[in-house]
Amino acid sequence: MSNSKGAKPAVEPAERVVIGIAFGNSNSSIAFTIDDKAEVIANEDGDRQIPTILSYVDGDEYYGSHAKAFLVRNPSNTIAHFRDFLGKEFKAIDPTHCHASAHPLDSAGAVSFSVKDKGPDDEPTSLSVTEAATRYLRRLVHSASEYLGKTVTSAVITVPTDCGDKQREALTEAVNAAGVEVLQLISDPVAAVLAYDARPEAVIEDKMVVVADFGGTRSDVAVVASRGGMYTILATVHDYEFAGVQLDQALMDHFAKEFMKKHNTDPRSNPKSLAKLRLEAEATKKALSLGNNAQFSVESLADGYDFSMTLNRVRYEMLSRSVLAGFNRLVEGAVKKAGLDVLDIDEVIMCGGTSHTPRIARNLVDMFPPTTKILAPATSTTAVNPSELQARGAALQASLIQEYEASDIEQSTHPAVTTVNHISNAIGVVAVGSDGEEVFTPVMQAETAAPARRIVHLGMPKDVGGDFLVKIVEGGTHINVTKPPPKPPVANGDKANGGDSGSDSDDDEEEEEVKRERQWKIGKQLAELAVTGVKKGGKVEVTINVAADLAVTVTAREVGSKGGVRGTLAAP
Repeated sequence: MSNSKGAKPAVEPAERVVIGIAFGNSNSSIAFTIDDKAEVIANEDGDRQIPTILSYVDGDEYYGSHAKAFLVRNPSNTIAHFRDFLGKEFKAIDPTHCHASAHPLDSAGAVSFSVKDKGPDDEPTSLSVTEAATRYLRRLVHSASEYLGKTVTSAVITVPTDCGDKQREALTEAVNAAGVEVLQLISDPVAAVLAYDARPEAVIEDKMVVVADFGGTRSDVAVVASRGGMYTILATVHDYEFAGVQLDQALMDHFAKEFMKKHNTDPRSNPKSLAKLRLEAEATKKALSLGNNAQFSVESLADGYDFSMTLNRVRYEMLSRSVLAGFNRLVEGAVKKAGLDVLDIDEVIMCGGTSHTPRIARNLVDMFPPTTKILAPATSTTAVNPSELQARGAALQASLIQEYEASDIEQSTHPAVTTVNHISNAIGVVAVGSDGEEVFTPVMQAETAAPARRIVHLGMPKDVGGDFLVKIVEGGTHINVTKPPPKPPVANGDKANGGDSGSDSDDDEEEEEVKRERQWKIGKQLAELAVTGVKKGGKVEVTINVAADLAVTVTAREVGSKGGVRGTLAAP
C-alpha cells in the first residue's frame, strides 16, 4: 500500500465496506464479493465496463457512457484517456489518444486540462490529472455505494506492471481524495490469475501462465509463475501500437474509403465527423466479436450524408490482420523474454476489452500446444468475461485482507517482505523406469518462492521389500526436436514410368511436421538418502523444505512408521 500526503485515515477493520476497482485508461470496472464470489457492479446506466471519461455540460458533470457521447458534441470539455498520465511530467506523456477530447496542457511541468466545469459563461478551470482521477473515482465509488446500499470505505485497485512509485503515489492520492482508503495496489496480471484461481472449481497447482491484456489504448503481456498460490511475474511486455484503437482505426479507414466512393468527401477531415466515425467503428468492432455480421450506420456522417453498410467478420479480420499479427508477436516476445518456450506454458489468460475478438484467441490456439489452456470466450465455455477479470481479482483480494489493520497490510506488502529468493531449477527425485532408465519427477518447480515445502510419496514394489534409495536432484527442461526422415529419392525407372503423375501425387501429400517435445533432464545431484527396512508395497514420504536463504532440508521416512532420515544442504 502506498502512502501519500493527505492520506485518508485508516478505517477500523470491522467498519470497512470494500470493493475492487480496475481503473483502466479506456474503461473501468468495480466489483465486490458475496459468499466468497466476486460480482461486477453495474453503474446507474447499467454499464459493467464504464468508460474512463468525464464531461462537463452547462455546469453538470457526466461520466461513463453519457460522457463518451459528448465526444461528438462537446469534445473540448470532455476528458478521456487520462489514467496513464497520473504521476507523470508533461514532457513524458503521449497525448495521441486525446486529440478528439480535451487536450492535456503543460502546467508548470505537470499535466492538466482546461474545461468549463461550472457553466458555459464562466472561465475555464485548470483541472490537474489527479483531480480528474479523483472526480471520476468518486463517481465509481458512489455507484458502488448506491448498489450495495452502504457507503464504500476501502478498495483494492489494480495497476499496470509498469506503474512506478510516482504513479502509485498519485493514484493513492486521488483515491484518498475521493474519500476511500487504499488497502492495496495489485498488478493487473496477478488480479487476473487470482480471479481464475479463486473459483470454486479451480485446483491450485504449480503452473506457468501467460496473461495477455489487450486493452483499448495499450497491450500488456505478462508471464506469471504460479507456485502453491504464490505469484511471481517473470517477464512483461508493453505496447501502445497494437491495441483496440488500432482495430478501430482499420475499420474507420475502411468505412471512410467506402463513404468517399459514394460522396467524394473524407469524413476524417472534419473533427465532428471523425468522432462519429470512431464511435460507430468501435460499436461495429464489438458487434463483430459477438456475431458474424455487423451493421455500420451513422446519420449525417459528413456534409449531411447518411451512411450505412454491412461488414462480415472475415472481411474485418482481413482489414485488421497486421494488428492481429502484432498481438501474436507481443505474446511470443513475452514468453521469449521469460526464457521459456511455448511448450512451457500451461495457461493463457486473455483479459481486457479487445480480448473479446475471436481471431486473437484462435491465433493463440495455433501458437501454443494443445496441452495449453487458452482461457477466452471464443475458446472456452468456462472463461470469465475478459473485461471483468481484474476487477474480480481486486475484489477477491480486498475480501481477503479487509479484516487486517492498515499497518499490518502495509508491512506485509512492503518490498522487504514481497521480494524473496526463488529457486532457479526444479528440485525432484530420481526413480528407475520400466526400461531401466532414470526418470526425473519434479517435486518443487523452478521459480518457486522461498521458503517453500513440498511432499511426495514414492511406492515400493508389491513383491519387494528392504532398503529404499532416494536421490534428490535438480532438474531442467529442454525442447527435443524430431525432424521427419527424408523422403527416398525417386528412381530413374519410376520417372520413366509415369514419373510425372507420381511427382504430382507427392506434391499433394502433406509434409510431416517437425515434432517438438518438452522433456526433463537430470541435473546436479543434491542428496542421496536410504530408508531401511521398508515393507513390501510400502510407501516412502519425501519432504523437501527450502528455507528463505535457499538452504535445502530433505526428510524421508516410511509412511506409518516412526523415525526416518534427514539431511540439510547449506545455502548456495
